[in-house]
Formats: sequence, structure tokens, C-alpha cells
Amino acid sequence: MASKTLSSSKNTGASARSPRSTLRRQGWVTGVLMVLPYTIFFLLFSLIPIVYGFGVSFYDWSLLGDKTFVGLQNYTNLMQDEEFRTNLLNTVLFTLVSVPLMTLLGLLLAVLVNSIRKGQAFLRIAFFMPYVLSVSVISSIWVIFLQPYTGLLNRILRGIGLINSEIFWLSDSTLAWASIIMATLWWTMGFVFVLFLAGLQDIPESFYEAAGLEGANRWQTFRYVTFPSLSRVTVLVVILQTISSFKIFGQSKLITGGGPAGATKTVVFSIYENGFQTFQMGYASAIAFVLMLVILVISLLQTFLMRKIGE
Repeated sequence: MASKTLSSSKNTGASARSPRSTLRRQGWVTGVLMVLPYTIFFLLFSLIPIVYGFGVSFYDWSLLGDKTFVGLQNYTNLMQDEEFRTNLLNTVLFTLVSVPLMTLLGLLLAVLVNSIRKGQAFLRIAFFMPYVLSVSVISSIWVIFLQPYTGLLNRILRGIGLINSEIFWLSDSTLAWASIIMATLWWTMGFVFVLFLAGLQDIPESFYEAAGLEGANRWQTFRYVTFPSLSRVTVLVVILQTISSFKIFGQSKLITGGGPAGATKTVVFSIYENGFQTFQMGYASAIAFVLMLVILVISLLQTFLMRKIGE
């Protein structure tokens, strides 16, 4: 009798567990099927090309000719390449100038719009609109805008009395970089603005009420309440814009063509020239992986800083 009871209890337990295990298996299969399309595309169009490109960096390959294994020679040549070092310096300087400007202006714009109650939705759309345009459209607009004699910028500066003669924005190396930075700020500031605006609207109103009770003025409120509350957003913006700035190519190629005299060439410009103009595929791959290593270090730094701020 006891054995029958024990047997029936086992059968009951097995039948109770059976639906759970079936649901678990069904959930596992559903999860795999949901992830499978992205995994296939990631393997075919990201991971496999990355691994293949890394292998190509160890060869001397002119694309149309035979491949010759040269080991680390491409990386050795890269470290001795004066043009690459110049292009890397150009990229670093562009990043050091554009990222602080982008972060500061995006924050100030977000604070200003957040303080406006009427028409805020329109302002959000208006400031974000340039970001949805392609780099070719942005570059075409700014090339026309910066033209001497017919360009709108020179006309505005003459109209308000700041200049008496034409400024050739794209013919001087310093002015050419200033033009690229202005175009980049106008193009991508909307993205930074939206991130900061979202962060501002997540700050509890009680923080500001407490600051008001303590007698804090506007600057003190911003310094001790608003800015510390935006620390995670600020780190995210700086890291994202740094990575984006290191990958700059479209503005340099389409606005200045890398000129004058190669003054606005960047690291990605070097990849383009070596890979698609002189067809030095191995050397171009080596440059690409050095750039990827730099961006990887920046990404790891982002993770470290975000964890520190979270603590």
C-alpha cells in the first residue's frame, strides 16, 4: 500500500514537472529563434569580415595581385609612416576640440529648452532635425554656405560689420578645420541635446525644491543639483562623441577633400586612400585595426567610468 502511495506521488511529481520543463524548452526555442536572425547577420557582415580583415593585415596584397605574407611588417611600416602620424594627430586634435564643444553646447541648449514650457516639442524637433540628414547632404549644405563671394556665412559677417573682405574658409588649413567642426556641431548637436534633455527631465523635482529651501540661486542649483545628476549622461555623451570623432571621414572628404594640401585628412581618410585608391589592402587593414584598438580602449574606459559613477 505504501509502495503504491509512493509510486503515485512520484507520478504526480513527474506530471507536475512536465509542463514546467515543456514551457522552459519552448521558451528556450523561442529565444533562440528570436536571436538567430541577428546572430546570422552579425556573423556574416561583422564578425567574419573583422576576422578576415585582421588576417589580411598580415599580407602585402594589392587586391588585383598575389598576396604575400609579411607578418607584422604592415604594422611596423605604420609606426614609421609620417603621413599616418599626421593624420592621427589631426584626428586627435579634432576630437579634443569638437567633443568639449559638443558636450557644452548640447548641455546649455538642453537646459534652455527644458526651462521653456510652451513650444518645447517644436524646439526638440527643430534642433534634432539636422541629425537625421546624411553626411553627404550636410556637407553639400555647408560647402554652399562657406563659399566666398556667394556664401551665406560671408554675407552675414559682412552685414554685421565683422569682415571687410572675403574669407576663404576652405583654402586655409585652420579655417578648413573650423569649417568641419562647425558643420559637425550643427549636424550632431541635436543628438547630444536630446540625451541631455532626457536626463534633465529625469531629475526629481524634489531636488530643486530642497535647493530652493536652502536658498540656492540658479548657478548654485545648476552646479550642485543639475550637473551632478547628469554625470552618467555626460560620461555617455563624451564617450559616444569621442568614438564618433575618431571615425570622422565624410565631412573631411566631402567638404574639404582632405585639403588644403592634406591638412584635414584623418585616420579613416588614410584607410580610404590606401584601401580604395592605391589598393594596399593589407596596409589599410592594419590602419583599421589600430583604429579599432583605440576605440576599444575608449569603450573599456566608458565601462569603467560608468561603473564608478554607479557606485
